[in-house]
Amino acid sequence: MEFHRARIVACEPRDKYKLWICFDDGLAGEVDLKHLVGKGVFSAWNSIEYFNSVHINEKASTVAWGNDDLDLDPYVLRQQIITINKTNK
Repeated sequence: MEFHRARIVACEPRDKYKLWICFDDGLAGEVDLKHLVGKGVFSAWNSIEYFNSVHINEKASTVAWGNDDLDLDPYVLRQQIITINKTNK
């Protein structure tokens, strides 16, 4: 089995704390992150403007906020998209 590094190459904030993500291999989809809002470090997302400031951390190839001090695991996001895609088939 070959290991493939999960590299996010594009992202876009969507309504109600959803995030559209595209990986370098073409896998793309939307993840719902509203369950994290207000919890621990994610209290920063209480400001929707902050959530909407999402960008790609080039070094880690994942989505990030602020000065890259808040980011999400690209492998977890990838698995969420795969699961959603399977469920919607």
